[in-house]
Amino acid sequence: MRSVFDVIAQQPALVLPWIILLLPLLGFVVLCLFGDAIKRDEEDDGAGILATTVVLVSFGLAVWVFASLLAQSPANREGLRFVQPYLGFEWIEVGSFAISMSLLVDPLSALMMLVVTGVGGLIHIYSLGYMAHDEDRVRYFSYLNLFTFFMLLLILGGNLPLLFIGWEGVGLCSYLLIGFWFKKKSASDAGKKAFIVNRIGDAGLILGMALAWNAFGTLDTFELAEHAQNLAYEPIAQAGVVTAFCLLLFLGACGKSAQLPLHVWLPDAMEGPTPVSALIHAATMVTAGVYLVARMAPMFRLSEGALLAVAWVGAITALMAATIALVQTDIKRVLAYSTVSQLGYMFLACGIGAFGVGVFHVFTHAFFKALLFLGSGSVIHAMSGEQDMRKMGGLRAKIPVTFWTFVVGTATIAGIPYLAGYFSKDEILLNAVVRERMPLFWIGLFTAVLTAFYMSRLLFMTFFGTFRGGHDAEHHVHESPWTMLGPLVVLAGACFYVGTLPVDSFLGAAVRSPDQHHLEAPDWFTPTVWAAAFAGILGAFFMYVVYSGLPARIYAALRPLARVLEDKYGFDLAYDAFASKVVVDGSAGVLWKQVDASLIDGTVNGAGRFVDGVSRAARTLQTGVVRAYALVILGGAVALLGYLLWMR
Repeated sequence: MRSVFDVIAQQPALVLPWIILLLPLLGFVVLCLFGDAIKRDEEDDGAGILATTVVLVSFGLAVWVFASLLAQSPANREGLRFVQPYLGFEWIEVGSFAISMSLLVDPLSALMMLVVTGVGGLIHIYSLGYMAHDEDRVRYFSYLNLFTFFMLLLILGGNLPLLFIGWEGVGLCSYLLIGFWFKKKSASDAGKKAFIVNRIGDAGLILGMALAWNAFGTLDTFELAEHAQNLAYEPIAQAGVVTAFCLLLFLGACGKSAQLPLHVWLPDAMEGPTPVSALIHAATMVTAGVYLVARMAPMFRLSEGALLAVAWVGAITALMAATIALVQTDIKRVLAYSTVSQLGYMFLACGIGAFGVGVFHVFTHAFFKALLFLGSGSVIHAMSGEQDMRKMGGLRAKIPVTFWTFVVGTATIAGIPYLAGYFSKDEILLNAVVRERMPLFWIGLFTAVLTAFYMSRLLFMTFFGTFRGGHDAEHHVHESPWTMLGPLVVLAGACFYVGTLPVDSFLGAAVRSPDQHHLEAPDWFTPTVWAAAFAGILGAFFMYVVYSGLPARIYAALRPLARVLEDKYGFDLAYDAFASKVVVDGSAGVLWKQVDASLIDGTVNGAGRFVDGVSRAARTLQTGVVRAYALVILGGAVALLGYLLWMR
């Protein structure tokens, strides 16, 4: 049998996924051990350069793997598995339960590798400028490297337990990065909120893994996809183990990808540094749920109930988040609710069976949403930390590079024709029409109008009109350094190109819908989609540029509705009430006072009191007087003698 070194020598690409995975981990370890030595003084950014370098090297190797995979014939791409059995090893082996430490590189994971390392590398570069004066930047860059490692483990893991380690790892890093400025109470609270809400979804993923092992006898993602070929389709009326498995996985996806009802953590996560928002909450971590659903696409296709749940939860989340974004005044929170809405779009696509199109939107979204978040960071940098759009205005002349790149990002997410967002959104809506899911189409189309409107509102409030932040603040407005502007320019350029890539065709039959290349749009479809994008933009231009006083009058006329949107449909209020009334008060009133104090403590204390009473009664016999003991002995002897005489 060939040795590991023989295999590596003959097929060096086999070891590349391991190198791609472990380089960011190496960067984390080095920064943890030697970070302070690397950062010799406040002006030295050696730690950031090291962290950025390892991610960029991983990106270069990911491009190599992707190109190698692209050179394969389509048939070979379907099942290309790296490292097992030659470079893999048994991780857990208990009886018949065995888990391999193996990586899976197929079209889906290869594409996600490019997103994580490519967009992640640009965000690392951006962070060199954004965090240049932060005294804790060594800790910051070590967290970024650790997050990158866990995200790569999530997408490369060849089985659900290995995927789950990456899943939990990015949750941990999210907690650390959201609460990076932990001395700020709102940041530490937001980190805890994200961590707790994600644990609810994670419980679903754990139960799903247990069910998969019990029902299918394997947790290997590749084998689960193959096993699906031998399972029967489950209509809603005949829902069975496949439906239960898919719904449990979807619960985990809802937590990680901020879908109803577990969406409340993501807007608060904007308390972290802006590059963190771009990396975790736009390009990578929040798309992990979509990745999981797409990875298990062969299983989901067998369950009508699970697909309906995915589609409708995604559609309702997309619409709800878009309406909340209409009334937000914090520039990052607008983008946060936009992310929730766009994730809903991705799940809508998966729910109607167009998994490849959903992944295509994951791909395009990574570029334009990272651009928008980093652009907002450039605005905040120019405004010396101010995030309220009501205190901005007229910035396009003061920070022109940021402005024009932001225009590209806004046009892309709005669905302006021939930019990246147009292609992926168009495919989602087209699939809804062709597959005769018209209610979902109309919800998606209306959400597209709202998206174009609230993003244009953000653009006009921030960059147009007159400056509203005061003379002193206006004097300090300045453009960002090129370490921040360079990634913006690259991402803006990508928005013109990435939408034309045949992502869905590359993904292979395991994810791509069989009829994807035979979709024909009705004559009315393209004009309708174009009109939706331009209607939203023109509506915002009319309200915030031409008649800038109109929004205040509309707000006054629709104040009850506006309050509902500002309260975010009451989800946070309901959860806070549940936490305080049910969890806290219930714990105090029932678990503490009744169960702990009354029942448990009462039982223990009652036993003690009983023993104490018996001891006190017995203690009266131990007087220490010899005559008393003699009397007792005499009394006992007389009693014994009397008993014997009576018995005779």
